[in-house]
Amino acid sequence: MKVYHLDLGLIDYESAWNLQKKIHLFKQQNKFEDILITLQHKPVYTLGKTGDRNHILISDKEMKSRGISYYEIDRGGDITYHGPGQLVVYPIFDLNNHYKDTHRFLRDLEDTVIRTLMEYDIEGYREEEFTGVWVEGKKICAIGINVSRWITMHGLAFNINNDLSYFDKIIPCGIFHKGVNSLSEIKGSQIDIVQLTKILLSKFAIIFNLSQIEAIKTEELSALTGLNIGISTVSPGSPEVQK
Repeated sequence: MKVYHLDLGLIDYESAWNLQKKIHLFKQQNKFEDILITLQHKPVYTLGKTGDRNHILISDKEMKSRGISYYEIDRGGDITYHGPGQLVVYPIFDLNNHYKDTHRFLRDLEDTVIRTLMEYDIEGYREEEFTGVWVEGKKICAIGINVSRWITMHGLAFNINNDLSYFDKIIPCGIFHKGVNSLSEIKGSQIDIVQLTKILLSKFAIIFNLSQIEAIKTEELSALTGLNIGISTVSPGSPEVQK
């Protein structure tokens, strides 16, 4: 099975969310390949549909002064932060073509990150009570999805080189007693996100039994779907990944 990989570089949250919704609706109405979107967001807090607004410890005024956006969205989970240096992956997958099991999908997303961490000699693991991936007692990857007609939206946020101080202004994922970490903090140096993305995509290919992950630009996607995407691809497309 072939999927497309769309890399949006650094982008504001609203633009990426609107794009997800357009692609999701298109896939409901048309037979079309699954898409993996990778990107980094400008600073933003997002609250899932089961989240608690009280888990935000910063005022609206301070958020505005620091240039942090805020959105209440339709994924599962609580409050989280996205920002530069964090790799965000949005798989828009039709689970009718894989398996109709959202819990298995979440576990497979976790496994993708765990196997990626192994390439950096780091042991990532699951916590029984919580969704996501953990290293040394701290969360390194948050995961939250929405599934409608067995087509997925949203996905995972993998802390790589991002500024972790933004998490001090929230109770991440509504979990009071555990902190967050990042790959660069653990390794003690900055990580090449382009190379890490390539590794992560190769793990997606293995776990989801994908024969090919083909890079595509927004302009090409628009031509294939007829969608008015309204976003220009701002970074080079990643090389094709074949299993």
